[in-house]
Amino acid sequence: MSFLYRYFDLEGHDTTVRVESVSGLTTFLAMAYITVVNPSILSEAGMDFGAVFVATCIAAAFGTMVMGIYANYPIAQAPGMGQNAFFAFSVVIGMGHSWQTALGAVFLSGVIFVVLSVLPVREWLINAIPRNLKLGMASGIGLFLGFIALKNAGVVVDNPATLVALGDLTKLEPLVCIGAFAVIAALSARGVRGAVLIGILLAAAVGWVTGNAAFHGVVAMPPSPAPVLLQLDIAAAFQWSMVTVVLSMLIVDVFDTAGTLVGVATRAGLVDEQGHLPRLRKALLSDSTATVVGAVAGTSSTTSYIESAAGVEAGGRTGLTAVVCGLLFLACLFLAPLAQSVPAYATAAALLFVACLMARSLADIEWGDVSESAPAVIAALTMPLSFSIADGIGLGFISYVLIKLVS
Repeated sequence: MSFLYRYFDLEGHDTTVRVESVSGLTTFLAMAYITVVNPSILSEAGMDFGAVFVATCIAAAFGTMVMGIYANYPIAQAPGMGQNAFFAFSVVIGMGHSWQTALGAVFLSGVIFVVLSVLPVREWLINAIPRNLKLGMASGIGLFLGFIALKNAGVVVDNPATLVALGDLTKLEPLVCIGAFAVIAALSARGVRGAVLIGILLAAAVGWVTGNAAFHGVVAMPPSPAPVLLQLDIAAAFQWSMVTVVLSMLIVDVFDTAGTLVGVATRAGLVDEQGHLPRLRKALLSDSTATVVGAVAGTSSTTSYIESAAGVEAGGRTGLTAVVCGLLFLACLFLAPLAQSVPAYATAAALLFVACLMARSLADIEWGDVSESAPAVIAALTMPLSFSIADGIGLGFISYVLIKLVS
């Protein structure tokens, strides 16, 4: 016990092992939904659900524990929402690449991120992208996730005349999704930890009771990771057509990580007088190496999670919070039957809620300057309507340059 106090400097951060442990549990409950949602999304790309479940738990556990032990931050990591949608729906389904090639692209983006984390280039890269475009990209990914959620639940359907239309809301799937979304939002508004996980389980329970979804059990030995483990195709990722994919993965990962680190560390009071993060290089290295390991294990880009703020609000101030959370992700490996029992419309409710949170970035756009706001809106709108995050980012950059030049 004394070793923990010394290594994590618990006294210096005015915290205890008990507080850090409770905070780690709180963070885990706030983001445990990813162990179900991520395999659900990546299985759309043809990947094995059980194997991706294992890869998700391993990537989350590794990244979170490295962040805690090496960087001493109470920040958890897992395969990122938005990155997984880009992987499955844009790269594999939209562009026609194999998921093995997409994993190779994740690996390459992670390696580049590692290099950038060591070199001072990362500050230049982060500062080079206009702030309003960053906000437009974040909100656009949220809108894209929301569109995917509504599609998966049958709330919106394809229509030959209007492209999309409202689905049959009298069916069980859209009704349960909407109901679960309302529960998640209501519980979150009341500050209930694990609101997303509760909503998913309630929706799944309705499916099990009505016979609309099969219940496979709760606990079992972890599934075999073989179908996705070490299946990345790095050579194929060096194709010219993959350049924009790798860069898109890198950009999203870098900015998502930077925003989360600054936001959570600020709320925890871990920044210095100048507003800078101590041990920033260690934190970025923890994040980037987690992406590399995740690609090898068989999942999309791993990133720092804003849900870590839940653990910070519970009192977490050191890496011990992250270590506890990481150990819980390892324990999750034995809950694969429960994860496989959750129907798509249950995870769609969680996706829709995450979309609402990410879309809040629109509020911070500089609306008074149309040369700043218009490109951000173009990027945000194009992502869901083109069903491509990369296309949205590209059109955002192009419109920004053109509008600035002409004006």
